[in-house]
Amino acid sequence: MSLEPLFVDVGTTLENTGGFLQYVLVFVFAAIPLLEILVVIPVGIGLGLDPVATGALAFAGNVASVYVLIYFHRRISNWRRDRRSADETDSSNRFERARGLWERYGLPGIAIGGPILTGVHIAALVALLAGSSERTVAGWMTVGIGLWTALLVVGSVFGVSLLGVA
Repeated sequence: MSLEPLFVDVGTTLENTGGFLQYVLVFVFAAIPLLEILVVIPVGIGLGLDPVATGALAFAGNVASVYVLIYFHRRISNWRRDRRSADETDSSNRFERARGLWERYGLPGIAIGGPILTGVHIAALVALLAGSSERTVAGWMTVGIGLWTALLVVGSVFGVSLLGVA
């Protein structure tokens, strides 16, 4: 699956929007699985949005959606259990990657590697399904999202200045 259409759609939407609404969209797009901070931060900064505001709002949107997932994880777990009993062969590559991360590195590894390898939502769900406490998952996922947000903001600012894009 190519991520190019995601970059283009987010970029076009942000570019065609102005002012305060651009920053609201950064928050919303960062909360959406697959888009998350990996797409929103570089696109927003590349379009000339303030790097600190973009990073802060993308972080807040991504963390907020993970906290919602954590809050509803019991319902999701019950749904998944019922679904799995109906279809034992269903398995996603992202979920399997996250499960492999969990088995190899535990909660810290999945929280730090998850945002780039599987997406934070799947990483958080794997950690919860593996039995980690909600508080611990929330804490580690916040750390992982924070690290990636800082790296993406710095990298995007550096890349934009290097390329002279904005």
